[in-house]
Amino acid sequence: MEIIIGFLIALAVGLTGVGAGSITAPVLMLFLGRSPVESVGTALVFAAAIKWVVLPVYWWRKQINYRILSLLCAGGIPGVLIGFFVLVALDVKKQQKALFLVLGLTVAILALFNLYRAFRQREWVPQKDRSRWLPTIAAGIGVEVGFSSAGAGALGSVALLGLTPLTPAQVVGTDMVFGLVISTIGGGFHLSAGHYDSVLLTKLVIGGIAGVIAGANISALLPARPLRLALSTWLTFIGAQLAWKAIA
Repeated sequence: MEIIIGFLIALAVGLTGVGAGSITAPVLMLFLGRSPVESVGTALVFAAAIKWVVLPVYWWRKQINYRILSLLCAGGIPGVLIGFFVLVALDVKKQQKALFLVLGLTVAILALFNLYRAFRQREWVPQKDRSRWLPTIAAGIGVEVGFSSAGAGALGSVALLGLTPLTPAQVVGTDMVFGLVISTIGGGFHLSAGHYDSVLLTKLVIGGIAGVIAGANISALLPARPLRLALSTWLTFIGAQLAWKAIA
């Protein structure tokens, strides 16, 4: 079952570009009964693994802007470390409902924002270069990723679209590599702290590698907008379920 879950999550990531962390952690908590800390750690390592698989595709297509990537990493790397240490500092058993609430609201809000963007989608127009703000914004994204595993893909792409003159293809590639960098670093710290299930993670990665390759290839044949709408709708429901679990 875990292999199928990994395949389906990675397939969705390959098809839509939606971050693996936003999907994986809620699924592990709601459907597999894992703790928030274990779910976040496992989700980050899983996200890093499947993104490493598709990295050569974006590199080959020259979709990565290394100057913008360096600005994102300048803020995102310290941010993800702060998020990790905040999570470690909490009394997880006492704060478990708070963690459910934070992750649930984060996932639901990001999903609703993606729905809004999809409905309001207009022809791409180059933006002015305001990239000097990226390190500060990326630091906040990094904190959220280190704490909940969610947000790198959706928030990063919004920042790049609004603050840089990158083309949509460059936004996707640069944001994917940024997510890869902070997922790898955050996931490494969670691994060192034991915040993962090795058997579960292995099964997820086995399915995920096949899923992300299939998704990346199928995405060239299918329209992305309907897929994003469907996935964002589902993620809104999942986020709401997590938030309800925290307050019920």
